[in-house]
Amino acid sequence: MDDTLKRMMRRAIELAEEGASQGEVPVGAVVARNGEVVGEGYNKTIQMQDPTAHAEILALREAARKVGTWRLNDCDLFVTLEPCPMCAGALVLARIRHVYFGAFDPKWGACGTLYDIPEDGRLNHNCKISGGILEQECAKILQGFFEKLRA
Repeated sequence: MDDTLKRMMRRAIELAEEGASQGEVPVGAVVARNGEVVGEGYNKTIQMQDPTAHAEILALREAARKVGTWRLNDCDLFVTLEPCPMCAGALVLARIRHVYFGAFDPKWGACGTLYDIPEDGRLNHNCKISGGILEQECAKILQGFFEKLRA
């Protein structure tokens, strides 16, 4: 695993932990361009009372503002949990080049688990997908969060 990939995934994990500390489902996301962070976010659906305020969406919005265009075709996304259908669709629309994710999502995963939206050949853009990056660390944050919630 190269240094940039590790660094970006570690930042996504930090963001997920920040979200967990605020009572949000711990998912963190980073958009990078040429090895530099241009957007980041963590889930804020509760804080913002917005069902679309997923980590990926917030990171895409920030990246588009910083880069100056919604077409992020020279950018990659690093996220702690496999994107859901909404986020996977947004990644395709934003023209993200490569999606790297940590934990697989058996209930909502749309990057290979339940659906494969970013690699669907019928769409006008496809994102390359790499899953299972620092998977155990990413899964542990989610498991710990939900164990506390149920206790």
